[in-house]
Amino acid sequence: MHVMIIGAAGMLGRKLAERLAVTGALGGRHIAGMTLTDIFEPAVPAGFRGQVDAFAADFADPQVSRTLAARRADVIYHLAAVVSGEAEQDFDKGYRVNLDATRFLLDAIRAVGREAPYRPRLVFTSSLAVFGAPFPERIGDSYFCTPQTSYGTQKAMCELLLEDYTRRGIVDGIGLRLPTICIRPGAPNKAASGFFSNILREPLAGREAILPVGEDVRHWFAGPRSAMGFLEHAGSIDLAPLGHRRVLNMPGLSATVGDELAALREVAGPQVMRLIRREPDPLISRIVAGWPSDFLPRRALDFGFRAETSFREIIEAHIADELGGTLP
Repeated sequence: MHVMIIGAAGMLGRKLAERLAVTGALGGRHIAGMTLTDIFEPAVPAGFRGQVDAFAADFADPQVSRTLAARRADVIYHLAAVVSGEAEQDFDKGYRVNLDATRFLLDAIRAVGREAPYRPRLVFTSSLAVFGAPFPERIGDSYFCTPQTSYGTQKAMCELLLEDYTRRGIVDGIGLRLPTICIRPGAPNKAASGFFSNILREPLAGREAILPVGEDVRHWFAGPRSAMGFLEHAGSIDLAPLGHRRVLNMPGLSATVGDELAALREVAGPQVMRLIRREPDPLISRIVAGWPSDFLPRRALDFGFRAETSFREIIEAHIADELGGTLP
């Protein structure tokens, strides 16, 4: 089979490519080739024995989507997006990359399918930002979408496109509303949710981190290991039982910033708390306040998706996977 990852230079795309390179299979099927693309050239994962084509391209260019669709990948992971804070600040860029590019890809797949039968599995990463306050105590699978940011609106529109193009038989689509993935390795980015990772990752590496919100802020989390499990599972399971409702709320952990810091202290000791600098940011606080904090994802659980149950588990996995098992 042929697997394509759009957004392969990002954290999720890079980790997914590395994982598939190690296993060499998806859902028991051998992976003969991978196409990896992003706005920056993705790294080629080590150890993969099949053919890898990695290149930089602007996904929002319609010609790029036509080129990608012509490769007729069996499974396409659509992970590319302008992150929440940047999409809110740059209205045009957010809609061009997050909405227009998705439509270009779907239409390009449709055009290829006219030439010869082609219906790829399309895994789309959506967001909790499709929901807007006021929220119930826990959000169930049937709660309606009322996004309060441009990013959330763009993701909600793409969810509808995914389900309609699936209904029409153009793709076999599934959308994953991911929790905030924490702890993200690498450098801080422009995502409004980035501080959730920063306040753990940076102190664990001996660096200062800025906390822009209060410790009582509650949110919905999953670790990178769980995210990889979500993506692999979505790329291989039978989706027919989902019917036309192809977007799922992923499992996660509901926790406060205070819970994060308590787990950090427990794992790394009290000295790391000196590296947390509190600088309130009204914009970040406003954006985060419009996000949901707890879910009851019965459908995803019924379909075998699983996530962590404690922040200690998330922190210890980060230390093992990103810090070589030891603290500085």
